[in-house]
Amino acid sequence: MNKNVGSIDKIVRLILALGLFSLFFFLEGNARYWALVGLVPLTTALLNTCPLYCLFGLSTCPIKTKE
Repeated sequence: MNKNVGSIDKIVRLILALGLFSLFFFLEGNARYWALVGLVPLTTALLNTCPLYCLFGLSTCPIKTKE
């Protein structure tokens, strides 16, 4: 898969993942497992690719030109 997540997008995804993971400590009962949704932005940030971006043909990576 091609890289389609830029650096700012990656930072936002990592912050979002940490925020979602923190819900695990604040929610009670079975609701705390909704914090595992944070795995999605974490995975896409670490792999530098987003399946939804591929599906819609989007990219936040800067364009690399050949010289």
